[in-house]
Amino acid sequence: MGVLLTAFAAGPLQANCYFVAADAGAECAIVDPGMDSFDGVKAVVAEHDLKPVAVLVTHGHFDHMWDAARVADEFGCPLWIHPADRHLLADPMAAISGESAAMLRQQIGEIDQSQFAEPSQVEDAVEGAQIKVGELTISVDHCPGHTPGTVAYRVDYTGPEPVSQIMFSGDFLFFGSIGRTDLTGGDHGEMLTSLREKVLALPDDVVVLPGHGQQTSIGREKQTNPYLSELSS
Repeated sequence: MGVLLTAFAAGPLQANCYFVAADAGAECAIVDPGMDSFDGVKAVVAEHDLKPVAVLVTHGHFDHMWDAARVADEFGCPLWIHPADRHLLADPMAAISGESAAMLRQQIGEIDQSQFAEPSQVEDAVEGAQIKVGELTISVDHCPGHTPGTVAYRVDYTGPEPVSQIMFSGDFLFFGSIGRTDLTGGDHGEMLTSLREKVLALPDDVVVLPGHGQQTSIGREKQTNPYLSELSS
C-alpha cells in the first residue's frame, strides 16, 4: 500500500529520524528518534495528526536512540530494539571506545549518563518479527556488523512509484557506503555476511532510507557500492 513518509535530520551528527504511517491521521511508527529530536518529533506528529504506536530503533548508538525512550514514554508506546543492543538504552557509552569517546566529547561535550534509562515498554526487534502499525506491517531483519544488534525495518509499498518496499537501514547501508565496523561491538566479517544475506537478496526496486544522508535503492547500491560489488563479483 502507499505510505506517508516524512523525516528530519537531528543532532550534531545529523541522524535521520523517520515517520511512517498509512496516511495522515493514522497510527505511525517513529524510526530512530536520536539526539535533539524530541521537539521535532512532537512537531511532525502534530502537523500530520499522527498517532505513534511504535518507536523503532535500528541500533543502540546514541545518535539514533538518544531521545527514543523519552519519545516512547511521551506517547505511551513500546520501543523496539534488538536484545543484543538493548543494554545501550541505559548505557550508550558502552558502545563507544576511549578514542572515539574523546572525539565525541569534543563535538558535543560531556554526556550525562544518568539521563538514560529504558522506557516503560520494550519489545524485541528480532529477525522475522512483524510489527503492526495501523494498516501497515513492518518486518525486522537482523543485520549484525555495525553493532551486534543492528536491524533494518522493511514495509511494503504499492503507491504510484515503481517501488515494492521501503527499508529503514540505520547505519547498516548508506548511499555508496556501509556502516563502520571499528567501534565497540563492530565486526567486519558479520557486516559482509549481513550485506550478502540481507541486501543482495532483495529486489532492486527497494528504496533504502539510511540513518544519515540521502536515500538510495537496492539496485543502485548493487551497481555502484564498492562493498557490494566485491560480494557479488
